[in-house]
Parts: sequence; C-alpha cells; structure tokens
Amino acid sequence: MTGIEPARLREGGQRRRKLMLSAMVVGTMLVVPALSAATPAGSASAANAATASVTPSTPKPTVVLVHGAFADSSSWDAVISRLERRGYPVIGVANPLRGLADDSAYVSSVLDTIPGPVVLVGHSYGGAVITDAAVDHPNVKALVYIAAFAPDQGESGLAVLGKYPGSKLPPALTIRPFPGGQDAYVNPADFRQVFAADVPAGKARLMAAGQRPVALAAFAEPSSTPAWTTIPSWFLVAGADRAVPPAAEQAMARRAGSHTEVIRGASHAVLVSHPDATAHVIEAAARATS
Repeated sequence: MTGIEPARLREGGQRRRKLMLSAMVVGTMLVVPALSAATPAGSASAANAATASVTPSTPKPTVVLVHGAFADSSSWDAVISRLERRGYPVIGVANPLRGLADDSAYVSSVLDTIPGPVVLVGHSYGGAVITDAAVDHPNVKALVYIAAFAPDQGESGLAVLGKYPGSKLPPALTIRPFPGGQDAYVNPADFRQVFAADVPAGKARLMAAGQRPVALAAFAEPSSTPAWTTIPSWFLVAGADRAVPPAAEQAMARRAGSHTEVIRGASHAVLVSHPDATAHVIEAAARATS
C-alpha cells in the first residue's frame, strides 16, 4: 500500500458520510409532509392529542346539605364521608332554625358564594328551607329531599301534617320560651321512638341530648314559590317515619315529579341509619344533572 492510499480511503469515507447525511435530510423533508397530508382535516395534532388525553374531567358539583329541626350538621357525618370518598366537595350548612323565611335567606346567601354547580339537599324541615332557598339560583342543578318537607306555595309544615295524619311528633314536643318566641324540642324520652327508631339506642340518646331546637313559628310559616317546579328533584322516603308520615312524603314527591326511592323500615333519621342509601340518592342526582 502506497502513502497516497490512506488519504484516498479517508476522502472516500467522508464522501459516504456526507451522502448518508444528505439522504437523512431529504428523507425527513419527505416524511413530514407525508404525515401532515395523512392527518384528516380538523383533527388534533399529535401534540394536541397528547394534551387532550391528560385534560382533567369536569369538576363534580358541590353538595350542600341542610339539616332539619332537632338536629345539626353532624347528622350528615356518615353521608359526608361517603360523598367525599367519591370526590364530591361537601358543605354542611348550619341551618339557623329560626323561621322559614330567615333560614331560607341564610341558605341562599351560602349558595351565592359557590361559583359552580350545586346539588342542594334537605332533611326534614330542611326540605322546606331548600325549596325556598334555591329559587333564582341557576347554579342549583338538583334538589334532594331526605324524609323531608317539599311544600307548595303558601303551604306550611303544619298544613302538610294536617293533611296526612299519623305523625307522632306534635305530642312529643317540649316547648321552651326564648326572647321573642318559643322553641320546640323533642322530649328526650320520646326522641328515639319518634325520630330515630332504627338508630342504635346509645347514638339516639346522644342525638336527643344534642338536638337543636326549632322556633315553633317556623312550622306554621308558609312557603314561597317552590323551586321544585323548575329544578329536577329526588326524594328518599323513610318507610317507617313517625315524624313525617310516609304517605305525606310520597304525596309531596309525586307532586314535585321527583325521582323517588323508598327505604322500608327506615325512621325519620334515615340519613343516620342508612347513610349508604342516602349518599346513593344524592350521587344519582349529581350524575343525572352534571
């Protein structure tokens, strides 16, 4: 081999590398337009598709829970834990229990602070409160009544009980005066039988001792325009309710056109004794209106 041959070999190797680089560049120029041409008009690019695949789903509605008379927000505890495990933001409103107009105005003010969709839930007297509070709130997408009052315009809780006799609540009440009115409590000796017959005795005793009274006048105060005429509703009927007769609950559910579920043997405190069923009805409302 002469001294010139290594140089020629080097030059040949450089020419081959240049040819290979040129071919790669040309190939890339041909492939990119081909990929673009193969993409259907109006479809997302690969980058956009990848981004879309990680776009978060629509946020779940906020569930606002309104307790009734002779209870407080802790009555929702077992329901709240189930809803939160399923990803729902939850607010347990402290219902003032001072009068239907005032209580509804208070709950309405809470709804004003929630920017997204709401599922509004009421138990017992809390049903009358949500019926009035949801009016003029387009973010309220569903009403859920749990063994609750769902009054018509001009109708009071006392009027409902008068139409459907059988409630054991009135004779079990203890009345205590306060400045400007009278408060109603359920006599602790009658509390479990009337309010929470299917709740364990120890739990029912705690509920009776910690009950929040309602202003007696609240039961006689007539409802305003009912929100259930324009907002879809769900109703959980407590089949053995001794506070609000099941016949009254079923009649109000039919009148409101509510999706209805009956829990046979359930007491008025169905949210405590049957938290799974209660959460299920609330979630059904949330899914149907989201």
